[in-house]
Amino acid sequence: MHAQSGSSVTIRFALPSARLKPYVTTYYYTEVVARPDEPFVEDRLHPEWANLRFVGQGRAQCSIGDAPFEEVPEFSVVGPTACSPCFRMGSGRSWGIGLLPLGWAALFAARASDYADRVVDGLSDPAFAAFRPLANALAQSSGDFAEELALIETHMEAIALRQTTDMPAIQRVSSALVDPTIAMVSELADRAGMNIRSLERLSKRGFGFTPKLLLRRQRFLRSLAQFMLDPSLKWLSTLDEQYHDQAHFVRDFKRFMGMGPSEYAKLDKPILMAAAQARMAIAGEAVQALHNPDRT
Repeated sequence: MHAQSGSSVTIRFALPSARLKPYVTTYYYTEVVARPDEPFVEDRLHPEWANLRFVGQGRAQCSIGDAPFEEVPEFSVVGPTACSPCFRMGSGRSWGIGLLPLGWAALFAARASDYADRVVDGLSDPAFAAFRPLANALAQSSGDFAEELALIETHMEAIALRQTTDMPAIQRVSSALVDPTIAMVSELADRAGMNIRSLERLSKRGFGFTPKLLLRRQRFLRSLAQFMLDPSLKWLSTLDEQYHDQAHFVRDFKRFMGMGPSEYAKLDKPILMAAAQARMAIAGEAVQALHNPDRT
């Protein structure tokens, strides 16, 4: 997909093995060619679950919310987000691994809330030591898509998955969050089979945010996904059924994206639009947080 005159963005997705589908949404490869007078291709991304990113060549920078841009480490861990990350990448390539909440719990002992709306260096944080060998292998590889995908798949198949007592509850909450009929925290708690206080503790530990914010984010992303798949649509025709009116939607838009929908619609979206179409084609959803963990 051409981002702008003289620059391009190519994104390719691959699905995990059947064993890893409850934990991983997709593996994704991004290649950017920036034009000579603009060193970065920039985009404002939507909120997501956690991602592991490996920058194999070139530079990348990220800013979440009001934070200033910072260099993205060679191996970075982006926690679950409820603020729009602004991401820019120079000519080069990178790999990403999208994690479901169950994947975070199975791979890491760390609380998701401790990494929410943050980008950290995976090589220096001991919580992510299991992925350092993969980061080193990708750094030394040739850049061939099939070769590097094989490195990722081999590492993921070999990695030890933690089993904790709260994982069945995380799975139930994940499944409920992609159900558009669930609008209230009490309904989410009923579906998960727990009281609201227990749900709140689980939600911050496994998902990074409160149940109320998670439901609000899902409602917003269902609307945003419709626009991403067909930018010719008017915002009113993309609104989720849980929105009372357009003003309600605009408040959520500003909360999660840091700007209003009209301002956002005018922006170039070289990375996001390429990703939405490619992800939809292979995974059945335009955005990671709408990925159904029960889909086979």
